Amino acid sequence: MAEKMNNIFRKALIVAFCLVVACTSSGYAADTGAKVDATDSVVDFEHSLDDYEPAKKKYNFYFTYKIVHPWWDAVALGMEDAQKKYLEKGIVITYEYMAPDAASYEDQTKRLLQAQEGNYDVIGVDVADEEKISPVLDKMVASGNKVMTFSSSDAAPDCKRIAYVGNTHNYQDGADLTEALCKKLGYKGKIGILVGSYGAPCHEDRAKGAKDTIAKYKDMEIVAVEYDMDFIDKAYELAVKMLKDNPDIAGFVCCNMSNPVGAARAVTELGSKAVIVGMDHDQEALNYLKDGVIYCLGVQDCYSIGFDTLQVAVKIADGNLPGDLFPDKTDESTTIIYQDDAVPMLEVLYGDVSQ
Repeated sequence: MAEKMNNIFRKALIVAFCLVVACTSSGYAADTGAKVDATDSVVDFEHSLDDYEPAKKKYNFYFTYKIVHPWWDAVALGMEDAQKKYLEKGIVITYEYMAPDAASYEDQTKRLLQAQEGNYDVIGVDVADEEKISPVLDKMVASGNKVMTFSSSDAAPDCKRIAYVGNTHNYQDGADLTEALCKKLGYKGKIGILVGSYGAPCHEDRAKGAKDTIAKYKDMEIVAVEYDMDFIDKAYELAVKMLKDNPDIAGFVCCNMSNPVGAARAVTELGSKAVIVGMDHDQEALNYLKDGVIYCLGVQDCYSIGFDTLQVAVKIADGNLPGDLFPDKTDESTTIIYQDDAVPMLEVLYGDVSQ
């Protein structure tokens, strides 16, 4: 069964079903570039199982991901919803949902090798390091294990994993956020980039999207690129150092859910006017967005990622391959939200904007 979830996100589940949608007034959907209006959903909490009839009455899955963090707690809520809906149909799904306290491809490799010795119908992984983990997955598949990837990071393009459910446009997310930053700054100024974890495909791809976007503008310069390993305190320390080394730094591009918070703390403490763009729905980050310290955030639909992951896992367990039943890559959305969107998002995800 899933590990104990963060209490904030359990509260979010209740609030979300009452409010149904996360309204947004000025965001842009990263996969289309189109402006979204108040009727569109940033996070979709209303899901139904599709028409597929599972072949068995019981399934047992194993999922491991990069690091214990509230982002993956939100993914787990979608899994729990799907699990409940399967149970209503008389289908029992159990699963392990485990991760280390610090991102590590060595730890992930160990967990995967242990999992293949267990009695799991499908083993799923959010890839910690594309180069290191993909060969491990290939060997597992060759040994007869049914392996999928999910969440924010797929394996290498030639990996033998069966399917992926999650964000397929991390590069574009990084480019879109950075383009918003560049426009805000008038296409000039020094930029610091906080990446996240070494080798994590989602973080590296967003950083590459940021670098390629900044390279288009002759009056913009990247002065530092640092890895905070998904820790807010580390991101704060790195952002402070960047600001002290470059007092005129104009902006930060933050490539995971932790580093916008660290950068915002640093900017606030040092009185900097640096503009911050970053990823996802951390409560503190949303409050900084509300207060104008953070300019915009790219929010991924974690709930849908979790729900769809469980549905695809059932189909894979029954021996199905990508095709009519599910694609090789199930794409999930990212929406860029701005200051006006912060209060609705706080209300939907956390229930109390004063916290």
